[in-house]
Amino acid sequence: MTVLPHEIHGEGPQRVIALHGWFSDRSAFRSIRPYLDTTRFSYAFVDFRGYGAARDLDGEFTMAEAAADVLTLAGHLGWSEFALLGHSMGGKVAAAVLAADTSRVTSVAGISPVPASGVPFDDQSWQLFEGAAENPANRRAIIDLTTGNRHSGFWLDAMVRHSLDCSTVPAFAAYLQDWARHDFHESIVGDATPVLAIAGEHDPALNGDALRNTWLQWHPNARLEVFSNAGHYAADETPLALVSAVESFLTTN
Repeated sequence: MTVLPHEIHGEGPQRVIALHGWFSDRSAFRSIRPYLDTTRFSYAFVDFRGYGAARDLDGEFTMAEAAADVLTLAGHLGWSEFALLGHSMGGKVAAAVLAADTSRVTSVAGISPVPASGVPFDDQSWQLFEGAAENPANRRAIIDLTTGNRHSGFWLDAMVRHSLDCSTVPAFAAYLQDWARHDFHESIVGDATPVLAIAGEHDPALNGDALRNTWLQWHPNARLEVFSNAGHYAADETPLALVSAVESFLTTN
């Protein structure tokens, strides 16, 4: 049994497993951690295989494998029920957890969450994303594009350096194929788990319309919130607003 490397933050009775995205490890949530309510919540920040402290952990690097690892971690922690907080690719991992065992998930908060159907790409966009595993310039262009071409070059460069340092090229490349192209949405259609889907106004791909047509269509208890001053990385762009929205939702669900 493999238990993903993780860190517990907080001592509260409401348990949350935080799932990072494609460009970062568990430190993707570093900007929101000072604002988290540690008396009400306990957060488990995890590294997926190929990332962070799990860089050397081999695997298939799929959403189903990551979901199984999340359920194993929850069992290891003794958490019979828990909420999920997923950013981007981590949102699709959350959907895969629902597909595997919805009974243990109390709610899902997705930050620019990739839907269970994946993301459609035209040929030019696919070349950009597929080339990002080997080419740092592609990574920079993707981060710039998905935040609306609004942020400083210094921040973009720091995000690229971090993405290169925190993940292996094989894992980074393999996860793309699965989060972008594998469609398992039929297995979660009608799932009644409460879902908060957060979109950034300046994210051209996983925007409000994209989330309305996927997450909100498939989950009857889903709602959407659009952040006006964020793109794809709300945890970095609007950390306090993100914490306020997420913890308000988790408190009532």
